[in-house]
Amino acid sequence: MLMIIFAWLSLFPAVMLTPSKHLWAVITSQGFVISFFSLSWIFLQDFNFSNSMFFIDKISAPLAILTCWLFPLTMLASQSKMRLEPVTRQRVYISNNLFLQLTTLLAFTSSDLMLFFIFFEASLLPTIVIITRWGAQERRLEAGLYLAFYTMLGAIPLMIWLIKFYSMHGSLLPALAQMTYLTQPPTNYPGLFWATCNAAFLVKLPMYSLHLWLPKAHVEAPIAGSMVLAGTLLKLGGYGILRTSPLLQENMTNEALLVMLIAIFGILATALLCLRLTDLKSLIAISSVSHMNLVIAAALISTSWSYSGAMTMMIAHGLTSSALFCLANTAYERTNSRTMILLRGTMIIFPLAGAWWLTTIMFNMAFPPTTNFLAEVQIMASLFSWSPIAFVAVVVNLLLTTTYSLYALWSTQRGPLPSHIKTLFPYQMREHLLIVLHIAPGLLLMLKPELIFL
Repeated sequence: MLMIIFAWLSLFPAVMLTPSKHLWAVITSQGFVISFFSLSWIFLQDFNFSNSMFFIDKISAPLAILTCWLFPLTMLASQSKMRLEPVTRQRVYISNNLFLQLTTLLAFTSSDLMLFFIFFEASLLPTIVIITRWGAQERRLEAGLYLAFYTMLGAIPLMIWLIKFYSMHGSLLPALAQMTYLTQPPTNYPGLFWATCNAAFLVKLPMYSLHLWLPKAHVEAPIAGSMVLAGTLLKLGGYGILRTSPLLQENMTNEALLVMLIAIFGILATALLCLRLTDLKSLIAISSVSHMNLVIAAALISTSWSYSGAMTMMIAHGLTSSALFCLANTAYERTNSRTMILLRGTMIIFPLAGAWWLTTIMFNMAFPPTTNFLAEVQIMASLFSWSPIAFVAVVVNLLLTTTYSLYALWSTQRGPLPSHIKTLFPYQMREHLLIVLHIAPGLLLMLKPELIFL
């Protein structure tokens, strides 16, 4: 763990000492170098390494790799706007993003659940700073307040359960718990107990009815905040559920039936809501709620196929949703609008960008043979084995997802160019590279899916 921590901490002196002219180039290049070294180190461990501080397995390794990969991409995406600000603010912005990615990486690789909880909550502070300090909209303080209260209220029962579990068994190491079969003793209301202990993770994912903070946070956040929120912070909730499920009672599907019904209803309700949204960023944010409720349903079924589908969905969604936010940001930087009807017709001017839009939308709507499609097949098969009725209900989501994805593509790319748009400056090489670096890992996982399958 110290090796990875020191590698990422070495970026802080570079942030403070690099001349302003070369600041973004140096930080982005160093971020890529450290990411490649981090990835190679994790791969050398063969996704199977554990000591008293550091833990890598098939659940944590793909998410740690995703976190390492997203940091230099956030630096690439933020340059056009942040270069116009004073140098001091640029350095603080980069440092804040670096601290956020580091806490997320440590949360994914901590071997002790209490350490995971500490880093899980520590990621809240830099997220709020990004939204409230660098958000461009007038309601950014309200968005930060929503995020803080939802996260803190959900964390209280989780902290109480972790302290109680440690006092009973003397350990919070998942590896030790698996070897000695440490589990939570039976309770009178196991479904309620499961939902209470996982409230922090259900808020972070978020589960439908606990998701009101997410659209606000996404809309108000700058591009780096949106990318990290969609790419890694939401995945902390799914990772927490998968990591703590062996400690809680197995086969919680029937006991936590209400949570399952809310998740299935949320999958359909949020997909329907996406069909009537006009704000592009809100549409991408609400679609994330639909995909993450699929992860909740898969985690509750508690089979090897459902866990594998949940893991694959988190990785695929992290790349796809981050790419969609990057594309939405490039459109916003040129038109100063997120209203989709005001962005239409840009395929005429930017045909290559239209190709990036089409490719990313195909990933988002789970077009075969994308990784998103493999994830949905596994989750659907698990749902069918549990309840054919639930399977039929969730299958409707496939049609709705295709509909709102094509609606977003058609609204932003097709049609006549709006008359108010006089000039649109061309895409830079940096922006093309940014989208390619999102799409390339998805193509790699299509060719070698065993990297993320449990």
